[in-house]
Amino acid sequence: MAREIKDLLAEVRTGTGKGAARQARRNGFVPGVVYGDNVAPQAIQIPYNALLKHLKAGRFLSSLFNLKVAGMDDVHVICRGVQRDVVKDLPTHVDLMRLHDDNRINLFIHVDFVNHEASPGLKRGGTLVVVRSEVELEVKAGDIPDHITVDLTGRKIGDVIHIHDIELPKGAKTTIARNFVVANVSAPAGFVDDGADSEEAAEA
Repeated sequence: MAREIKDLLAEVRTGTGKGAARQARRNGFVPGVVYGDNVAPQAIQIPYNALLKHLKAGRFLSSLFNLKVAGMDDVHVICRGVQRDVVKDLPTHVDLMRLHDDNRINLFIHVDFVNHEASPGLKRGGTLVVVRSEVELEVKAGDIPDHITVDLTGRKIGDVIHIHDIELPKGAKTTIARNFVVANVSAPAGFVDDGADSEEAAEA
């Protein structure tokens, strides 16, 4: 499922350098720059509260946005960096990169685990140990997935889930060649294997 492309509103920022950036912050904006696509970098400023809302919503660095700046054509961008105040941890500068829908980029995509109740191992008291809650994928900018899904149906105690066990969205591929571990179902304390997991999985 491709992620919805949300609007990111901004204004052209006049002036460059630390003085202009400080003035933008005093006026309630976060200074930033848009670069890439063989076009000269453009200084912009984003309303502070709007940016903070996007950041709190999560996955800001892996979301494609439709940048809307008055007097300029809309363009798709992705954030390549957010500088923060070292004390308050609040955004102080944003770097955005222009993209076309057919550009391929590397992004960390959230892993969603479903059907916990259909896992014999979890029903017997096992614990789902998530090794990677996000996986780096190479994807097309116009088709960034919202998440990848791991189906826990039939998973028994001791089962290990590797990246090759997961169906990736069309056109996406991992940036790491090896078949790395994403999660496993670990045994509870004092667990003794009596074969019940296998029987329950067969019944399921």
